[in-house]
Amino acid sequence: PNYRMLNYQIHKNLINVKWVNIFSPWERQRAYFAVLVWFVVIYPFCCLCQLAPFVLFFTGQWVFLAVYAAWYYYDRDAPRRGGYRDNWFRRMSLHRWFADYFPIRLHKTAELDEKQNYLFGYHPHGILGVGAWSCFGFNGCNVSQVFKGIRFSICTLPGNFTAMFRREILMSIGMIESSKESIEYVLNSEEKGRAVVIVVGGAAEALEAHPGKHTLTLANRKGFVREAIKTGAHLVPVYAFGENDIYKQVDNPEGSMLRKMQEWGKSKIGISLPLIYGRGYFQMALGLLPINTSVNVVVGKPIPVTKSVTPAQEVVDQIHARYMEELSDLFDEHKERFGVAKETRLIFQ
Repeated sequence: PNYRMLNYQIHKNLINVKWVNIFSPWERQRAYFAVLVWFVVIYPFCCLCQLAPFVLFFTGQWVFLAVYAAWYYYDRDAPRRGGYRDNWFRRMSLHRWFADYFPIRLHKTAELDEKQNYLFGYHPHGILGVGAWSCFGFNGCNVSQVFKGIRFSICTLPGNFTAMFRREILMSIGMIESSKESIEYVLNSEEKGRAVVIVVGGAAEALEAHPGKHTLTLANRKGFVREAIKTGAHLVPVYAFGENDIYKQVDNPEGSMLRKMQEWGKSKIGISLPLIYGRGYFQMALGLLPINTSVNVVVGKPIPVTKSVTPAQEVVDQIHARYMEELSDLFDEHKERFGVAKETRLIFQ
């Protein structure tokens, strides 16, 4: 049934093709270009980076390969030691154009003290987490001015730092490894005004990323709360309205064969592999580029946390419960503003 529905949707989309106006204003043209560039970086370029060592080896480029191997060995701990980011790279106009494509907008509800460290919980994961990338990584939404004095680092899977060249690109936009060691290194540093962003739901939540759906994998995810307590970082809930709407995903209800295969794949390789489709570059019916629909990233007020190197489970549970309550309140306060029906409730699982 899932594949018949997909075939029906593809057929329907192809019949009602809406072509892109190639004579649209320059502002729109550059936004399309920016998304295409980052699509190439995320998918084809990533694959090439994984294959690059083999290509270099079998084409006799051993000197270049040896030089990079030496650099990789020297720099191997960087993703766990705060990485390094290039502010010039983060301020490129390309990133603002990327944000304008959807558009992605950042909304602040409270001030942050630059003498305090923070741990941001970003929800939902969606398919790519474009709101997290654009707001807190690329600086495409001018976060450096919205939250002056705060330096952001985004967590991602350690495996994303294994591909040559790609690892340097990720660290240049402030990405770090999503390990306890990495998070504690940043939040325990002497430098204040640091903020680590964690997309809490991860690969499991990506399977719930359907347009109009607001289901979070959070009820039993408490590791990020424990890290906040261990480092004394205040917790900040963040909800991105529209994050689940930029791609359409083939129906995969709990218990279906497709869902079982996806969960099996996630257990083996840590990636859930949702079956998605969006739009093309020249037409809006079908393709792998994201759908240009608004993504509004709302940052809630900080939840104070008292530092404890060995937090008791009761304390973790208490703060986790408060975090879910604050996140739910944030969702309810802003949902109608961003096109979500009043009766819609945020679901935790």
